[in-house]
Amino acid sequence: MFHTREAPSIVPAVRAPAYLKPATTLAERVLLPDDPHRALAIAQAVLEGPLMFNHHFGLWGYTGTAADGAPLTVQSSGIGGASAAIVVGELVGLGARRFVRIGRCHALVDTVSEGDDLAVVDALDQTCARTPADVALNDNLLRAGIGKRATVVSTDRFYETRGDVIDGWRAAGAHAVDLESEAVLRAAGPGAAACLLRIAGRFPIDGDRPRLSAEETDEIALAQARIALVALA
Repeated sequence: MFHTREAPSIVPAVRAPAYLKPATTLAERVLLPDDPHRALAIAQAVLEGPLMFNHHFGLWGYTGTAADGAPLTVQSSGIGGASAAIVVGELVGLGARRFVRIGRCHALVDTVSEGDDLAVVDALDQTCARTPADVALNDNLLRAGIGKRATVVSTDRFYETRGDVIDGWRAAGAHAVDLESEAVLRAAGPGAAACLLRIAGRFPIDGDRPRLSAEETDEIALAQARIALVALA
């Protein structure tokens, strides 16, 4: 059985945001890719009748009807914790209630490998302070087919190379590194958010390693979006 809640709905705006400029209604459920172009691709693939929710600051977002017949907003968070915290904080102020971040991360330890999909149990900030994900949403991600639970550390230093810092993250229990998960979980508040991440390589980042193509990255994001929708249904 999947954990369920009351059917999601369109919610009214309750606070004027500073960075998002809503152009249509907001759903209680939100998918959070970081890339605005990926948000557009996901909205076109999974929403019926998508309308642009936001384009201010290049943070594209869309609201439409998902396959389960209920409203859904797909909103790009931008790159990094600062952007993600602003976006999620303003969405909460506008009435959003449940969030799933979808994106990529890089492995810190050998127990996770490139291509693995992770349900984030909790996320560490750069000081290793810990923020938990919503248990019910995480359980639903696992029932929807995600194979592993993991702890991630979110950092603004994508190209971090200091061995003592990286060893400290491992010692704190982090399995992988990303940019936004801790900010999303903290800004959403307790019991509101989960993160679904695909391992894209090893950390520290190898700048010479071949990157996934845009088509491959979009394909991964669409697969994640469909799993996240099952968890949110």
